[in-house]
Amino acid sequence: MADAHTTHDAVILGGGLAGLCLALQLRGEFPDMDIVVLERQRHPLPLAAHKVGESTVEIAAHYFDQVLGLHEHLQQAQLRKFGLRMFFSEGQDRLDQCTELGVSRVLPTPSYQIDRGLFENFLGEEARRRGIDFRDGARVRGFELGHEGGLHGVSYSDHAGEHALACRWLLDASGRAGLLRHRLDLTRDNGHHVNAAWFRLDERLVLDEWCRDNAAWHDRCEPPERWRSTNHLCGDGYWVWLIPLSSGAHSIGIVADEAIHPLESFQDFARARAWLARHQPALSRAVERCADTLMDFRFLRGCSYGCAQVFSADRWALTGEAGLFLDPFYSPGGDFIAIANTYICMLVAQDRAGGPLAPYVRLYQRLYFSFYESTLALYRGQYPLFGNPVVMPAKVAWDYSYYWGVLCQLFFQKRLGDATLFAELAPQLTAAQQLNERMQAFFGRWHACSGQGNPPGLLDQCQVPWLMEINRGLRDTLDDAGIRSRLNANLALLHEVAGAIAAMAARDGMSVEGLPACTGPEPALFNRAPAQVTTVA
Repeated sequence: MADAHTTHDAVILGGGLAGLCLALQLRGEFPDMDIVVLERQRHPLPLAAHKVGESTVEIAAHYFDQVLGLHEHLQQAQLRKFGLRMFFSEGQDRLDQCTELGVSRVLPTPSYQIDRGLFENFLGEEARRRGIDFRDGARVRGFELGHEGGLHGVSYSDHAGEHALACRWLLDASGRAGLLRHRLDLTRDNGHHVNAAWFRLDERLVLDEWCRDNAAWHDRCEPPERWRSTNHLCGDGYWVWLIPLSSGAHSIGIVADEAIHPLESFQDFARARAWLARHQPALSRAVERCADTLMDFRFLRGCSYGCAQVFSADRWALTGEAGLFLDPFYSPGGDFIAIANTYICMLVAQDRAGGPLAPYVRLYQRLYFSFYESTLALYRGQYPLFGNPVVMPAKVAWDYSYYWGVLCQLFFQKRLGDATLFAELAPQLTAAQQLNERMQAFFGRWHACSGQGNPPGLLDQCQVPWLMEINRGLRDTLDDAGIRSRLNANLALLHEVAGAIAAMAARDGMSVEGLPACTGPEPALFNRAPAQVTTVA
């Protein structure tokens, strides 16, 4: 299928976010590696109205910034994010008259709002600068998998005609097209059924201005720039995102449990506007003022799916949405690109060293799926409580603690493949995973019987010292003893946080049997008693 001039170390199917990042990471770790990236779309891509997935959280931000060396671009061309912010604003005419969850100051560990067109154009240029053979306008026509050490074959077409390549590693980053996943029938229903629709407006939505007449509310954040957050407007069974882009556009998306809000109720711009008018009137007014600046509108049925296999000892692998996808909430897509790409690089390193691949494929895939299943538990069956201003803040505090305290530590400290560490801490990690599953089920039960008072005011995560310290500590550099000490401390803290949440729920009259009790001073959590919630003037 190929001649001597078309045989390469790796061919990456897809030159979007996952594929270009993988190419850059491979080039950084193996400077002599011969890498070809085949991307269907021609570059340059349009700004703003290109792809969804614009918000990053800590793992992805660290990956782009430190692992791939893109710090200067992120600082100069993208927006520093003001954290995740939630308004329990179903039916509310003003955002200052409902409970708000977020931070009053920017978090210590950075994350970013990414204009995907701008970013992927830069990634393509950077790939070529670093000597990667990036071929845009290249449509993959077919591929043949090699077995038992044989090369893989790829055929593609571009403006010059038909071409054939052979490669040692075939790496699928084709997004939801899922070329290998569909060929090998690897897609799995993960039981989490949500749909999404999104659009971009060529207008900055400065939600701080929506309540400018309330000076106390406006000035509660420093700087007073809530618009830089990934803002979530929440209700029963859904949330709406507002993400600013550095090009000046704003991304708006509706994500909903299909059993509560069918896709048909918001799957085009006219229906989405009517849906927003019913559920989020404050945002609806802002959208109507600039509806004529609409840049695009897209929808997606069935956002979330699993995959039976992502790595193979036959030297193929899947990354990004070519493999699996969880949910847009908490923006985990970039994180799982970073994790999958890191495991792929580890497998390539093992192959280049002449060692056996199969044991490492089994280990890395088991760990990757474990991270996936733990994260999936944050979403599956949880959408009914998204509009609950009592339960959801406690859930977010728990979810942050679990994410920053465990998964982020493993990534930031470069321990994703540390088999010795995983074996040593297996009992504690398994206990934490089981506790997370119990907590997610508990949140659902609590929601079903809790009152839903929605007092105006900010539940300020900056006033939760242990939560801010976990975030700040992500940037620490730890040795072997340090990472073990940190993980043990964070795993113990999870039980204390669970106990504190149980105590809150018990005050609601909720049965907390089976949950931990605090063994020391109760960690400070949000106190929702009206007299102690910061209220607007």
